[in-house]
Amino acid sequence: MNILQIASLLIVLAAAFGAINYFVLRLPQAIGILIVALGASLAAMALDLAVPGLGIADTLRAAVLDIDFSDALLEGMLGLLLFAGALHVKLEDLRVQAWAVLLMATMGVALSVAVVGAGFSWLTGMPLIVALVFGAIVSPTDPVAVLGVLREANLRRSLETKIAGESLFNDGVAYVVFLVLVGFAFPGGGHGGHGDEASPVLDALRLFVQEAGGGAVLGAVLGWLTFQVMKRIDDYALEVLITLALAFGGYELAVALHVSAPIMAVVAGLMIGHVGMKYGMSEETRNYVDAFWKMVDEILNAVLFLLIGVEVFAVVFDADFLPAAVAAIGLALVARLVAVAVPVMLLRPFRDFSPGTIPIMTWGGLKGGISVALALSLPDSEWKPLILTATYVVVVFSIIVQGLTVAPLARRLGREPDLV
Repeated sequence: MNILQIASLLIVLAAAFGAINYFVLRLPQAIGILIVALGASLAAMALDLAVPGLGIADTLRAAVLDIDFSDALLEGMLGLLLFAGALHVKLEDLRVQAWAVLLMATMGVALSVAVVGAGFSWLTGMPLIVALVFGAIVSPTDPVAVLGVLREANLRRSLETKIAGESLFNDGVAYVVFLVLVGFAFPGGGHGGHGDEASPVLDALRLFVQEAGGGAVLGAVLGWLTFQVMKRIDDYALEVLITLALAFGGYELAVALHVSAPIMAVVAGLMIGHVGMKYGMSEETRNYVDAFWKMVDEILNAVLFLLIGVEVFAVVFDADFLPAAVAAIGLALVARLVAVAVPVMLLRPFRDFSPGTIPIMTWGGLKGGISVALALSLPDSEWKPLILTATYVVVVFSIIVQGLTVAPLARRLGREPDLV
């Protein structure tokens, strides 16, 4: 299939599964689409087993493999989704939560990678460096999944800002950590090595600073330049087009410059959402830009969760993998608890936190498409099938179980006053 046929198929299926969810399941739209897509995929597999020679599952598997999920997300959809998410985060609120967001997106990610890596290596006998790669895959909270759930949860403003801000930044940080660790675990495996073998740690640090810092600087520069252009224009259609060009073009420029494209998209989105909308747009333009990016966000959310549901065809399920995959759910939750609790405890002497902060942020740290895309992008190795299976199980559990229960948990624990 060509790209237009693939796009058409995805839109048709997302609309059809969304309608089924609306009339039958009545779950939050993105989660409902994932459940319907996963159910349809498993039904096709079961039908093939019941009627040998039917070949439906093989046909669908070939169609799914035609869609390079890793490239489609990491090189295409992610920039638009992160830009849209950042556009609607208020920079004033984010400044108040800056230290909490910074610690959770850096120290928290590092702690999570270490906990998952050490635990998974002990459980499976996987080499520690490879298990740390798995830790980097399942440590980031997916901003697409998290921001989608936040719309339903009605959290306190301070807590919502912490979760949204951290999820927007920690996936970019975790992606850089993933690239560094893959360079060590799979030398020459296609993600780029760590260069100077005599000083691998220094080279890894250089790569991290180049990717993360370079992405932030590029996002700020492009966002500022775009704002300078937009404040001289009063044409809502053109200004919407300019924001789209920033999200698309900036992301691809970041990839070409070997800096973090996700961090670029977040910083550029924050810049346009705060400075651009406040000082560079008329009220009419603000309304159109806001509505356009909300629509983009909703459509891509639907397509992404559909893709996660059908990616079950790309996972090689082996009964021997299932115990480790189920244990990985527990590991990921423990790691998330550590990633949230340690920064909160470090900051508690200097500021107050609402009592429900740790449990809500732990249970609300959903995994999503980014984790699946990173697992699929791994070089082929004896450990890839296990990592891919465990990642998929963790993601599906996270979105369905945690995603459907975090709103009731937030309501139950969210009666305290809105502390910082």
